[in-house]
Amino acid sequence: MGQNKRLSKNKIKVIAEISTLAAAGTLSAAARMIPGFAQWYSTHLYPIWVGSIGRILGYFPFSVSELLLYLLIFWVCTVFIRLIARKAISKRKAVETGCYLAIALCFLYVVNCGVNYQRDSFSETSGILMEEYTSEELEEVCRWLTENIADYSDKVKRGSDGGMILKVSVGRAAVEAMEKLSDEYPELKGYYPKPKKLVNSWILSIQNLSGVYSPFTIEANYNGDMQDYYIPFTACHELSHLRGFMQEQEANFISFLACINSGENEFVYSGNLSGWIQCMNVLYRVDYDAWEEVRNQLPSEVEADLKLNREFWAKYDGRIAEVSNRVNDTYLKANGQKDGVESYNRMVDLIVAYYKYQYIQNGCQ
Repeated sequence: MGQNKRLSKNKIKVIAEISTLAAAGTLSAAARMIPGFAQWYSTHLYPIWVGSIGRILGYFPFSVSELLLYLLIFWVCTVFIRLIARKAISKRKAVETGCYLAIALCFLYVVNCGVNYQRDSFSETSGILMEEYTSEELEEVCRWLTENIADYSDKVKRGSDGGMILKVSVGRAAVEAMEKLSDEYPELKGYYPKPKKLVNSWILSIQNLSGVYSPFTIEANYNGDMQDYYIPFTACHELSHLRGFMQEQEANFISFLACINSGENEFVYSGNLSGWIQCMNVLYRVDYDAWEEVRNQLPSEVEADLKLNREFWAKYDGRIAEVSNRVNDTYLKANGQKDGVESYNRMVDLIVAYYKYQYIQNGCQ
């Protein structure tokens, strides 16, 4: 009788595993093969998960995903030690538990992230369409961003090393910035949990990551150890993923818009400087003389932020960062971003398109 009961429980477990995998596979296939499904899912079902799971876990003042990572590491180490000592656990039990966990994580990834990669882009829904532009137009955008930086570089607090110091609550201000932007772009409306600083940001630093969206807990996490000027931009970037915009160039662009329109000096400065760096990198490659001329117009106090940022990331250059970059590149390409990690820089195309539409066609100042 007891053996039959165990067999019945095992059968139920196998059916549950197969059903979960089938559901994840079906959703992934539907997102790729059925036109409009991913868009419908992203705007109707995904917000429910954000508004429920994201809201509940958002009440925790720490990153739940970070805590779960530590628990996972502890579990793996415990299983390994027990297997070596041949105590209390069998290889079969360890493998079964590992499979259950992997299947659950796969399912959560698909429903909270994977499907969203196939939705309509922010560029399409907002009407800010990328198009060809000249080096002269890019130079004009770089000058515009330089002027914006100059306007706000003396409005932020600075430390003894000259770097910007954040005085506002990042979580609160980031949520408010995204909510304010959603008044202009309705596709960004919805619930936003506060982004969270990792307790041990070293985990991100060694991977050369400024932030990460956790699809397993629907949390926006950021690296609290990096230079302060980049934190507001990163926080808004990760929050944009919670509206289903997974493409990195679009998350960067949404973050840029949220920051420069936030009304918070630190956020406006962060958005303009982050956008300036990306645009100037492209201008450097296409017109060095123009780049040099614009570069010389950057206010001297901003140099401290750039210097401190370079020095911070230089400490973590190495094999781990290289491997992490390759893994991220492969991951992005597998999800339809053919440029891989280079897609982060494609925000330049959107910034130029935004400038041409907002400041030239509409005559804004």
